[in-house]
Amino acid sequence: MNNWLNRLERKYGRFGIPNLTNILVGGQILVLAIELFVNRTVTAWLALSRFFLLQGQVWRVVSFVFIPFSGGSILSVVLGIYFTWFVGTALEREWGDFRYTVYLLSGMLGTVLACLVTGLTASTYCLSLSLLLAFAMLYPEVQLLLFFVIPIRVKYFGLFAAVMWVLSFLGAPPLQKLSLLLSMANVWLFFGPMAYRSIRAWIRREQWKRKNRR
Repeated sequence: MNNWLNRLERKYGRFGIPNLTNILVGGQILVLAIELFVNRTVTAWLALSRFFLLQGQVWRVVSFVFIPFSGGSILSVVLGIYFTWFVGTALEREWGDFRYTVYLLSGMLGTVLACLVTGLTASTYCLSLSLLLAFAMLYPEVQLLLFFVIPIRVKYFGLFAAVMWVLSFLGAPPLQKLSLLLSMANVWLFFGPMAYRSIRAWIRREQWKRKNRR
């Protein structure tokens, strides 16, 4: 893990939020229940919007994470909440409270910054994706049941999700491209240096192979 994280943890480790996934998932379940049974417009009061932030509705910088990402049906929302809990609790156990808190908060801050810079209304899509990618990189061989039947390693879920993100990025207009990049700030912070070192090592291996072929 990055040296800067080690230094931060030694100095500020006591500020890690315990059971952060349970808080996140509990809030999403509550919002879903309110939307289904009480007030269908509740998400309009929680969503991250530059216009309303500049009007003084500062609670939106936090409340937007309690809006569960929707794939178009109640089943997809429920499965998304369950998957967030499953992945999030695993990351909490692996990293500890402080690092997991930094990962989530940096993703939130990146999303808020993206909203303020671009003016686009933000969702929890990139935050949920960042949890999946972190889980796939830490536990690539763990098997999950696709459609509750087909066993598949989580690294393939992560690869598929990454490819979909890249495709959406390539097909997006400039402001949305910037929003997608900023919203994945936690992934770049945590895994960017590791990816950079891996790419450098691969380039060196290829250069060494070419030299030895001559």
